[in-house]
Amino acid sequence: MKGGVFLATLLVFFVCICLENCLVSAAATTKKPLTTPPIEDTCGAHNGSCDECVKFPGAKCFYCYTNDVCAKYPAKEIFPTKYCDLSQARWGVCFLNFEALIIAMGVIAGVLLLAMTICIYCCCCRSGSNRAKYAKEDAKVERKKTERKMHHEQKKADRKAKNDEIRRKYGLMPDDEGSYHKLDESATA
Repeated sequence: MKGGVFLATLLVFFVCICLENCLVSAAATTKKPLTTPPIEDTCGAHNGSCDECVKFPGAKCFYCYTNDVCAKYPAKEIFPTKYCDLSQARWGVCFLNFEALIIAMGVIAGVLLLAMTICIYCCCCRSGSNRAKYAKEDAKVERKKTERKMHHEQKKADRKAKNDEIRRKYGLMPDDEGSYHKLDESATA
């Protein structure tokens, strides 16, 4: 069971890595001739400065180092490959290009998926076996307790029988009529 969950987790991790690599390679192979995107008045005012472009409120602009243009991020496309090469495009911060951003997001998603899988395994799969183990242990303790109680009752009955036998031998049994009794002074007079 443990090996199967580990293999499934490993498989999911490798699928995430492969998808990440496919997205990066697909975006890199769909290079088209660099065209100047339609410059919006809000983003176009920041041409020539990456810091001003990416700090524009709402993260609506991206900066392309290839032609030093600040353009509105194409909302209909996932990656702005039509307008700029991914290694030259910046969005959010100037020191991180789109390729590194995609890789970092893929790694973070893979780690989160792995952590979630491990949590689900620990909560669901392992707790059931613990419950069964504790139930088995409780049954064993209860069985031993019952055996000790029966053994104690048997010894108690044996002691009582032995004590009664000794009392009968010496005539100390209260219900014994034929045994020796102390004479009362009033009964003889």
